[in-house]
Amino acid sequence: MSGLQGVGLLLLWGSACLGPPGLVRGALVISGDQVALQEPSGAAKSLQKRSTNEDMVEVYSVRLDCTVMSRFAHTVMTSKALNRANSSQEIFFEVDLPKTAFIANFSMEIDGQVYVGDIKEKEKAKKQYEKAVSSGRTAGLVKASGRKMEKFSVSVNIAAESNVTFILTYEELLQRKLGRYEILTRVKPKQRVQEFQIVTNIYEPKGISYVDAHATFLSNELLPLVDKRVTDNKAHISFSPTMEEQRKCPDCEGTLIDGDFLITYDVNRAKSQWDIQIVNGYFVHFFAPPDLPRVPKNVVFVIDRSGSMRGTKMAQTREAMLAILKDLHEDDHFAVIQFDGSIYCWKESLTKATKENVDEAMKYVSMIVDGGSTNINDAVLRGVNMLAKDRQEEKLPERSIDMIILLTDGMPNTGLSNIEQIQTNVHSAMGGKMSLFCLGFGNDVEYSFLDVMSKQNKGMARRIYEGSDATVQLEGFYEEVASPLLLEVDLRYPENAVDSLTTNHYSQLFNGSEIVVAGRLTDNDLDNFMVEVFAQGFDEDFKVQGQASVEDWDVLYPDEEYIFGDFTERLWAYLTIQQLLETSKSGTPEEKSNASAKALNMSLQYSFVTPLTSMLVTKPDTEDGPDSPFIADKLTEEQRQKEEQVGYQINPLVAHALRPISNYYHSPPTYLVDGDPHFLIELPEMDDALCFNINNKPGTIFNLVRDPIPGILVNGETIGEKIIPPDGQINTYFWRFGIVHQSLGVRLEVSTQDIVVLQDGKLVKLLWSDTASVKGTNVDLLLTEDRSLTVTLKDSVKFVILLHKVWAKHPYHRDYLGFYTLDSHLLSPLVHGLLGQFYHGIEYEVSELRPGEVPEKPDATMYVKGQELNVTRGWQRDFRKDVKNGENVPCWFIHSNGTGLIDGDATDYVVSGLFKTV
Repeated sequence: MSGLQGVGLLLLWGSACLGPPGLVRGALVISGDQVALQEPSGAAKSLQKRSTNEDMVEVYSVRLDCTVMSRFAHTVMTSKALNRANSSQEIFFEVDLPKTAFIANFSMEIDGQVYVGDIKEKEKAKKQYEKAVSSGRTAGLVKASGRKMEKFSVSVNIAAESNVTFILTYEELLQRKLGRYEILTRVKPKQRVQEFQIVTNIYEPKGISYVDAHATFLSNELLPLVDKRVTDNKAHISFSPTMEEQRKCPDCEGTLIDGDFLITYDVNRAKSQWDIQIVNGYFVHFFAPPDLPRVPKNVVFVIDRSGSMRGTKMAQTREAMLAILKDLHEDDHFAVIQFDGSIYCWKESLTKATKENVDEAMKYVSMIVDGGSTNINDAVLRGVNMLAKDRQEEKLPERSIDMIILLTDGMPNTGLSNIEQIQTNVHSAMGGKMSLFCLGFGNDVEYSFLDVMSKQNKGMARRIYEGSDATVQLEGFYEEVASPLLLEVDLRYPENAVDSLTTNHYSQLFNGSEIVVAGRLTDNDLDNFMVEVFAQGFDEDFKVQGQASVEDWDVLYPDEEYIFGDFTERLWAYLTIQQLLETSKSGTPEEKSNASAKALNMSLQYSFVTPLTSMLVTKPDTEDGPDSPFIADKLTEEQRQKEEQVGYQINPLVAHALRPISNYYHSPPTYLVDGDPHFLIELPEMDDALCFNINNKPGTIFNLVRDPIPGILVNGETIGEKIIPPDGQINTYFWRFGIVHQSLGVRLEVSTQDIVVLQDGKLVKLLWSDTASVKGTNVDLLLTEDRSLTVTLKDSVKFVILLHKVWAKHPYHRDYLGFYTLDSHLLSPLVHGLLGQFYHGIEYEVSELRPGEVPEKPDATMYVKGQELNVTRGWQRDFRKDVKNGENVPCWFIHSNGTGLIDGDATDYVVSGLFKTV
């Protein structure tokens, strides 16, 4: 299949992709024992010929305009193209937008004629679409795109010498997490664009405390192009590189712009206890008071240790729990319950989080191993009973919050397995007196079950995606709920002055978050608009009240043309619809029905594409008659998960040779070298992997990673067998790695004997026989006895080094190491090395599948870096889950030391010392 998977040209944004149809969308057709790659009609056999149509379509403008008014973001993406061919061309438009956003409008303008999307009730839109499309093929779709985004796409046939302009508008309320708001744009142009511009304007009347803008693709040369201007209550951020500045390298046509553009900011909170905006008859109240002491928490961790948690999931859970336990405050109380078909408690009651107790719990957690089936009902109820009993016996502080954090990766399959009955049991047992937070690990979990159960019990659910960063996801979620500030927060407004309030009672307010309430005014006499907030604080009841005042936006922003005057009304509508959708999942049958009906009416009234509505767009007629319309939906989290579960299917006759390694949404790319030595580039985004071997004499030192921006260097030295085996085959392995981060002042030497860390003149030595967690200023180490070392560099990349131990008296073999790179996207675009050169992706195509020397390992032709290579479908092993046997990963094997795939020759990466660059 294709490594490019799709669009032959133009622009994949945050993002917009504009271009002619994908020229590598070959389909694998299997008949009997024959395997062939069927290409679209007219598809050429060479890369040069495939570019013909691309040259005929000129994308001359791509622009993103984002306006944020008091946290409510209004984003407009505009792309323009011209078909220079003398015949019609099909052009694609694709946009990645945040999954929390609602599409508000879409239009296409073709030679002066405008085609506008019509938002309808989902069922009505579906019937109208099916009536117009006899083939049943959807012409435009919204699909999941990674963890935070979803992809909107449409194609349209454009006549010769015609222009097309695509405009997509979406809106969302930015959520405050860990003390900041995020505006994320995914930018993947795939080519240079004459007018390329990202413009964001942030208006916050109470003032802006800080603004930061960065991108995964920004090099030192591009950094000055980010124009950031901040005044007291406004921020302007723009990025508009010229065609030349977009160039990836002096002698190539490719673009350097490829990745995420992220803006983060927060507002001033010291001036008042709240921020209330009143505009055009609607108000919005933002509540996140500063400098509140945290409320102690009593938390029971309920951890799934069933058989499906085996391997990496269990290891990552242990690693995350060790970090979480270490971060508990001394005034917290905690307990640990693990479960499979049975329930296992560390202690029968909660324990104060003293250093001694935490250390003891960490030892217990480090010994958790996977077991059998999954009994969620009894495990959660055991935690509830433990909290209730300790409350009754007055073992817990009176002013504290009780919570259960459940981590599971599957469905209940022993004990009580009826999920509705489990939800009823848990809700009844908790009685509104404690909160339940559910973490669904992986893609097989019944997320909707956890989502409803948590919301029924004053909590929330979160998906934890399988991947190298699962530990970080778990720790990040805990950090969000680790510091409660207020309990039972009640926000009150004059009854005779407002109606249609959004939720105005919250069970808790956590540090770094924010409560938002919006409503409609019925009384224009704002002199009597009193606001009161009541809550339970750390040592006393919390109460504030005050008079709301109207901000004069013309005075605040005299130089601005105020064009977003209804933002408070649309914010209110957005928030109301979101909350109604939640009620439609977890309320009584009558509440669900009423909430769905109201959410539908509001979605239609305010032209939002929500899970209850769809947008239908009629496209212009073609030379062959009417073209198919397209329909765009809003995905629910359950639909996203189902889409991921479907994945990529292939005939089982060749599945062992051709199946993809994983689904993109499961994990980010992983780059590794292990074995003798095998290099493996796992590319989940392409559902594929590449692999090659490097053969050289023992004692050779290779540069694996080199990034001159932060000063990161990773070199590895090979070692041979003790003696030459009888078959004469000399295998080499890596036995020693040198790791340097100059900016952080970190230097490590990791060998099969020990680990030596030097940071700021301080030397630490560890042995593989140790189990240790070492946290430094700029580097964290997690050492698992005789197994693995995880090296996490501050705000940077993470490396995992595996130890392969062999029998000490083995006549030939020696101990050796494997090297795995995680979070490689945090490195700069200038990163290189045998592994580093692949960190920011590689484009290739595979076609002409044919029998190889071994029946189960077919050969194919790979087009990469302007060359044609003969490659073989094989597999290499990833040892992260099973350090002894490894897991087979199907990959395309590039022969002759990776020649044609790696830049230059393998000998170009040989260096003279473990910490040398040459």
